[in-house]
Amino acid sequence: MLGQNGPSGGGEKTFDSGANGETLRAQPGWHSLALFQSEKRCAFDRLRPLREEGCWAMAVFDTPQEAFGFLRPVCVQLTKAQTVENVEHLQAQLRAVGDSALQELQQYVLFPLRFALKTPGPKRERLLQSVVECLTSVLSATCVKDPGLLQELFSELSACLYSPASQKPAALSEELKLAVIRALSTLMHSAYGDIILAFYQPALLPRLGFAVSLLLDLTEQEKSKEIKTAAVHCLQVLLLQCECGDHPRSLDESEQMELGDLFASFLPGISTALTRVITGDFKQGHSTVVSSLRLFHKTVGFIMADEQLRRISGAQAMPAVEQRVAELMIHRKADWVKNTGAKLALLLKRIIECVSIHPHWKVRLELVELVETLLVKCGQSLVESASPLLKALVSLVNDESPQVQVRCSKTLRHLADQQVVVGSRAFTDILSENLHSLATSLPRLMNSQDDQGKFSTLSLLLGYLKLLGPKVNLVLHSMAHLQRLSKALIQVLELDVTDVKVVEERRWHTHELSASPEAPATARPWNHVQRRYFRFFTDERVFLLLRQICQLLGCYGNLYLLVDHFLELYRESVVYRKQAAMILNELVIGAAGLEVVVEGLYAKSPQASPEDLRDSITAVLEEYTSQENWYLVTCIEAEEMGGEFTVQPPGLPAITSGAHTCQVASFQAGSKPSPTICTMNSNIWQICIQLEGIGHLAYALGQDFRLLLMSALYPTLEKAGDQSLLISQAAMGAMMDMCLACGYDSLQHLINDNSDYLVNGISLNLRHLAQHPHTPKVLEVMLRNSDASLLPLVADVVQDVLATLDQFHDTRAASFVGVLHALLAALAQWYPATGQPPEQSVGQEDSHWSRRATLEKGPAATTATTTTTTSITAEDLEQFVLNYLKEKEAAEGNVSDVDDEEAVLPGSQERGSSRQLSAAHSFYQKEVSQGPRMT
Repeated sequence: MLGQNGPSGGGEKTFDSGANGETLRAQPGWHSLALFQSEKRCAFDRLRPLREEGCWAMAVFDTPQEAFGFLRPVCVQLTKAQTVENVEHLQAQLRAVGDSALQELQQYVLFPLRFALKTPGPKRERLLQSVVECLTSVLSATCVKDPGLLQELFSELSACLYSPASQKPAALSEELKLAVIRALSTLMHSAYGDIILAFYQPALLPRLGFAVSLLLDLTEQEKSKEIKTAAVHCLQVLLLQCECGDHPRSLDESEQMELGDLFASFLPGISTALTRVITGDFKQGHSTVVSSLRLFHKTVGFIMADEQLRRISGAQAMPAVEQRVAELMIHRKADWVKNTGAKLALLLKRIIECVSIHPHWKVRLELVELVETLLVKCGQSLVESASPLLKALVSLVNDESPQVQVRCSKTLRHLADQQVVVGSRAFTDILSENLHSLATSLPRLMNSQDDQGKFSTLSLLLGYLKLLGPKVNLVLHSMAHLQRLSKALIQVLELDVTDVKVVEERRWHTHELSASPEAPATARPWNHVQRRYFRFFTDERVFLLLRQICQLLGCYGNLYLLVDHFLELYRESVVYRKQAAMILNELVIGAAGLEVVVEGLYAKSPQASPEDLRDSITAVLEEYTSQENWYLVTCIEAEEMGGEFTVQPPGLPAITSGAHTCQVASFQAGSKPSPTICTMNSNIWQICIQLEGIGHLAYALGQDFRLLLMSALYPTLEKAGDQSLLISQAAMGAMMDMCLACGYDSLQHLINDNSDYLVNGISLNLRHLAQHPHTPKVLEVMLRNSDASLLPLVADVVQDVLATLDQFHDTRAASFVGVLHALLAALAQWYPATGQPPEQSVGQEDSHWSRRATLEKGPAATTATTTTTTSITAEDLEQFVLNYLKEKEAAEGNVSDVDDEEAVLPGSQERGSSRQLSAAHSFYQKEVSQGPRMT
């Protein structure tokens, strides 16, 4: 074992061999050196087994005298024979020497290593690697206090990487290159105090530039990621931009200026080489790109710092150096700053274009650091780069990585709080100018870019809107920019209407018209958006970005201006209607402050007042449900059916009596060719978008939407009964949104609470069926989504349905038979075979308990109840048909004298009833045989 100081306290080291208890003492002092070395060799031989077993727990030799005697033999041996074994032997011996002792013997130990490096002739790479690694271990444990030694070691290590024959980096093994690069980094960190500053003198500029060029070549050309990263880190150390904290002190202003002038000579080569590395293949790995970005912005931020450049005078004298060195020196005058800033702007543009779409989030995060460093430190010298830098920062506000989003938001807020001025322009002014420029080029970009390009451009637009907040009105109030922005949104949102499945998907089952009364509407309306396909993009992320953009426009923009503008586009052309409707729907959501997440410079504060919001919603609702926009051809059958009626002229006033009266389609059958598949697809999507919009409008207005239910509910019920599956689903979703907005528990509650005006509208429109052919669908949907409380209100309407069926039995029988089928189904549901009619409404739970009570009475009671119920139902139906036929004959004037006589003669009443019953039976058989004809 290794012993501590002896009891005498004289600094002696005792060595217990551990085998025989024999103790040797190393006597300090330089006298009797031969005796000391003889004893030392003996002690070392005895301790060799422990050394080979790795039992050195601490340094043994803490004084220079002891260490010298211990290291001298192996140093002499290495000087005589430069072999790998001798180098490894020296490195093993160094582990037993304390740092303080090794510091005193630094040059003595370095001599054989440097001699091995400088020996002429070819050398094995394995030997060079061992020498360099041993040299690195010495430098990591000591400090270089001699400027000459620092310069010589720097030159000798740099020469290891260079091939004079090819004048390029030498073709060495990766292990040797990595060892030399690490040795250079360790050497620069080992420079003590002001020694490091003595190294950065104009006279040493060629030597320093030689090393910088070698390291840049390795960064660009090497395949090894480890070597590339190590070379970039060595450059950081060499340019005093490392973050390790090993440098003894910070630099004062004069030292910073001197180093800035010196490093300015390297700026062109460093910036261009690093740009090539940063914009290279993604396969090189993210660590190399991150290190290169960090070196780029730290170097540029140091050399082009506004604080330094302000202190430079035009008459500053150049240092007295040789002619060849003077040609390399740079004086950072105004002209040089301007020219360099312009060239750096080109490089930064390339870097931003590549890094902003890099797949690794750490690279994009480092881009945020680059932007912040250059905007804060170099706002005046890099004025031409301010706009691209801000553009890059804004585009990362919506980055998919949470770390990048948070860091970007903090940076933007910091720039705003510090009121950073770039050139003579404020931070927000640059944002506004960039938004103007983007709005100008947006239509061209949306037309020429692929999905990824569209996503990047729209992310940038969204970032500007988030950051500018209410100041976005400066752009919107410019009619030219508003038109460009709106046309770009209209263009990119164009739907693909060529899919024949949109027309083919029909509603064949009547249960699709009903919603569960126990399932309240809890989903938000924007979750009801149906899957749709667009012409100019397929990435779903692009559509989500477009929705967020429209919502932010509604949140911060002038709602009156935007609604009026997009309603004008809506009316301008059929081609624009679907896109304009989608935009209007999202504008309203944004104006109401729903689902608008803002992480920019302004908090979420909707600009629209409740009155403005209500007026805008009313205008949009009236446009959606107008005659020419609501009743569109969605199938060939609908067009043929529309030709059977007379179209109401546009100037004819609609019948209004507290109920919504529908307008008919705005086309004449035969006045134009049959619609194509694309036309019908387009019409279906337009109606679906408008129905989704009604749900959006309801949710945005909340309880105040009750005032508009009379205008919205009736046409929505019409579309719920449409044969197109997409339209029917969209209408049911819109009604569920109305329930949620207006505070109704269910769709049944919504219909029952508004059934009075709905039934009144049905009754009025049935009298003018030629102008309102969709009226039966409203009653059918109501019957399938209500309860028994609706029956007293619809009793008279059923009479009107039967009367209208007599008038249009040859053309409209299918629609009315569907209503009658819905009525019978509702009666069967509302009045199950229990013998006990419900008092108000019969729900699922009441039916269950009624059936259970009947069953508990036994089989006899169940049979009697069933018989009674069946008998009553048959009689009621018979009497209803008889009364109907009698009233029909009386209305048509077919009352003969024979009928009057039969009414008074004995037995005539029975004969008349039999004849009427026979007629009723034949009529009923005729209707049943035809059945409901589904279109």
